[in-house]
Amino acid sequence: MARAEQQALPYPNTRGGRRAGAGRPRGSRTSTRVPHVKRPRVSRHRPHHITIRTTRGTWNLRSQRCYRPIAAALTAVRLREGVRVVHFSVQHNHLHLIVEADGRRALSGALRALLIRVARGLNTVMRASGRRIEDRYHEHVLKTPSETRNALLYVIGNRAVHLARWGRTPRAEVDAFSSLSSVELVEPPASWMLTKGWLGPP
Repeated sequence: MARAEQQALPYPNTRGGRRAGAGRPRGSRTSTRVPHVKRPRVSRHRPHHITIRTTRGTWNLRSQRCYRPIAAALTAVRLREGVRVVHFSVQHNHLHLIVEADGRRALSGALRALLIRVARGLNTVMRASGRRIEDRYHEHVLKTPSETRNALLYVIGNRAVHLARWGRTPRAEVDAFSSLSSVELVEPPASWMLTKGWLGPP
């Protein structure tokens, strides 16, 4: 297989010094904001679990009209060198990805391109403008076979996890908004961790 209305605000006629209330409001989106820390090292031997959240007011991603631009963005990423989206799942306000990459530049470039395409596509569907993706995605390096297995099961079964929290059960065994039902949008893994390691000892 080959590969977000701005309200006018009065401008205070003051100069110099720190203004009361300046900057980002404290506690704004604290539940989803990812700290601006240095990104971890990227190795082709270790997959990454990426979580991308949409901004408040963005439509439900688990609809065909919003899923289409996500699928198109994943298709475009398959054409990039040095990076592979191996698994994914789409939830109502976030996406999970399991990704392999040869280096930081390849991973960051691919994710940047993906997020731009998704945001533009969602704005087209919504006939809106502005930011659609939270300013930082969450990234976790999978360093051990058991960690990789848990991440895979979590991503692939993420819909069931959310439904269980709401006291509901999935309508189908295979999530229609995941890589299990859209294998054409992903690439086969290359790392030992995703090909054999996650399976555990024979």
